[in-house]
Amino acid sequence: MKIKTLTGMIFATAFLVSSTPFAAVTNLPCIKNVEADFIDAKKTKLPDEDGYDFWLRYAPATDKVLLNKYRDRCKAIVVLENGAILDAGATELSRGISKMTGTNISIVSEVTHEGTIILATGKSFKHFSSVVASNDISKLQQDGYVIRSGCVNGKAVTVICGTTECGALYGAFHFLRLMQTEQNIDSIDVHDEPQIALRMVNHWDNPRGDVERGYAGSSIFHWDNLPRLEERYTDYARMLASIGINACVVNNVNTYQNGALNGWRLITDAYLKKVAALASVFRPYGIRIYLSVNFASPIITGDLATADPLDPKVQAWWTKRANAIYKAIPDFGGFLVKADSEGEAGPLTYGRTQTDGANMLGKSLEPHDGLVIWRAFVYGVKDLNPDRAAQAHQFFQPLDGKFAENVILQIKNGPLDFQVREAVSPLFGAMPKTNPMLEFQITQEYLGFSTHAVYLVPLWKEVLNFDTHAKGKGSKVSCIVTGELFDNRHAGMTGVMNIGSERNWTGHHLAAANTFGYGRLAWNPALSAETIAEEFVRMTFGSNPVVVKTIVDILMQSWHVYEQYTSSLGMNLLCNLNHYDPDPVLRENYHRADAKGVGYDRTSATGSKYAGQYSKPVSLMYESPESCPEELLLWFHHVPYTHKLKSGKTVIQHIYDEHNNGVKNVERYIDIWKGLKGLIDNSRYAHILSRFEDQHDHAIVWRDSINGYFRKRSGIDDKAKKK
Repeated sequence: MKIKTLTGMIFATAFLVSSTPFAAVTNLPCIKNVEADFIDAKKTKLPDEDGYDFWLRYAPATDKVLLNKYRDRCKAIVVLENGAILDAGATELSRGISKMTGTNISIVSEVTHEGTIILATGKSFKHFSSVVASNDISKLQQDGYVIRSGCVNGKAVTVICGTTECGALYGAFHFLRLMQTEQNIDSIDVHDEPQIALRMVNHWDNPRGDVERGYAGSSIFHWDNLPRLEERYTDYARMLASIGINACVVNNVNTYQNGALNGWRLITDAYLKKVAALASVFRPYGIRIYLSVNFASPIITGDLATADPLDPKVQAWWTKRANAIYKAIPDFGGFLVKADSEGEAGPLTYGRTQTDGANMLGKSLEPHDGLVIWRAFVYGVKDLNPDRAAQAHQFFQPLDGKFAENVILQIKNGPLDFQVREAVSPLFGAMPKTNPMLEFQITQEYLGFSTHAVYLVPLWKEVLNFDTHAKGKGSKVSCIVTGELFDNRHAGMTGVMNIGSERNWTGHHLAAANTFGYGRLAWNPALSAETIAEEFVRMTFGSNPVVVKTIVDILMQSWHVYEQYTSSLGMNLLCNLNHYDPDPVLRENYHRADAKGVGYDRTSATGSKYAGQYSKPVSLMYESPESCPEELLLWFHHVPYTHKLKSGKTVIQHIYDEHNNGVKNVERYIDIWKGLKGLIDNSRYAHILSRFEDQHDHAIVWRDSINGYFRKRSGIDDKAKKK
């Protein structure tokens, strides 16, 4: 079922300024000459909202005809089976429909009303076989669902039937999403299923209360108060389930770091009752809890003098610990491990391999069907390629086929560190015998924190659509993380979360689009970035066409605009150590600017040989400046400042122009946003306007720093300034 589009609406437009030859730039609307009835909407003062409800606001339909239809089709809810997850789905349907229709929707025991919604799994299909047949369910993947209109006992009903209880829950949220985006529900026939089995979020929250790379306040998990529960935990679980998330790592991958962090404590007996309490909140929403563990835990706890994975005492320690965890939390998901990286302990300390460490942990979890998620973020190891981007492939690829069946290798989308633009990690496609997991970063560590509006779904789509050519043309990353390409037993996607204690959860109302978008992509990587953006805006800000058009267009341009004023052509790490402010001098080892040119030579012929880590068609494309995509030119090649791009501009003039144009485009955000005054509530309007103003100020800082640096480094003036 497709979301309504805005095709045919007439807007005056203001063009984004761009000198980028490789970026498709669309128009941002100018809200000056819109139709009069939309302007009239400003006369009705909207109640202020604080963003706490995210996209689960359940605002009443603005179309009165549609509202009456919703009331006719949604009069009662019947749940045909017992189960905590089904109960959660029914409660959510009742809550959402009641708020959207303004009527009290009750949960009843049988179909006695026209307009009843039936929530069930395939176990009960005989009760609604006139609407949904058994093969409609059996042909779906696990956690899939059918939503279909029909008649039961002579009454018009809507059946939401899942292959599992989780499937029914996801179907309930899908039905609510249709209503929130003001779709017609008179005659529904929806089949949907998750394309990726493991859909995880990683919290980088420390039990002491802070969040590494957190820009929305402190942690939402209050370990000092647990096992006492808070309503916010339930609301968070609801939000995750609404976008199909089924796994959550609740603590930071950095668990020790010179004793300053205490994440390692969460697997101890003292904390397990606290973790179990959280699990009891997440369980009715189909979400399994995972924990980041420290590889040296046997030592840190004081139980053993070694963490050598081949030591029988160490193996027995982890087996005993796993048994204790599953006794407290029977549906515990497993361990996430950052080993031999950035100060975290690992098997290299003992002369052992990554597979020795991962498989030892996997064996301890195997009797419980638990998983080990082993991060491939390892660099700086002795004797590796000096090019950091090349190290993960060099380190892990020879281990392909040696990891246990319940071990998943978690690989960042790029080989460096969540940059605004970097090549896709060559590990994707290079390890067909290893279970893969793709790691994205939802929190904006290198992308302006919670100050800058940067919608990341277009970036993630670019990664998912990247063709590795691992098994010939069409071997996309999306086919790898579904497990389809190499028939992996386990596969998945994870995102480093942007959630914090601030009332609006993410620190910027528009940053919630990344939270929403990540979940929707994890469910179905084929969804378009624009479709996801429109769903988010309609659910979060309403369906006024001016509001929808304006915010969707800003979101769709925002990644490229941020790239314009911070980086260009694949340059990386131009920031200082806080990952927010510019400092190109500090990072010259990454962008390799000198008096003659700029860029990192990663070719096989003359450079670090990183380009040769890809399959041959991809490697050949990257090897030559002529065939290398220009958005990655300086990632793969060191070129003179006078190198001509396809646009006819030199590299140095392109850098100047892009940074200047990026600032101008943020100025346009401010002008365009002011046209929405009165069309969304004053509280969120003012918050976002303030963020755009701060973003504009910081964009100027970036522009002046980068352009000034390259003027001094190259000795070449910005020609545009002379005009």
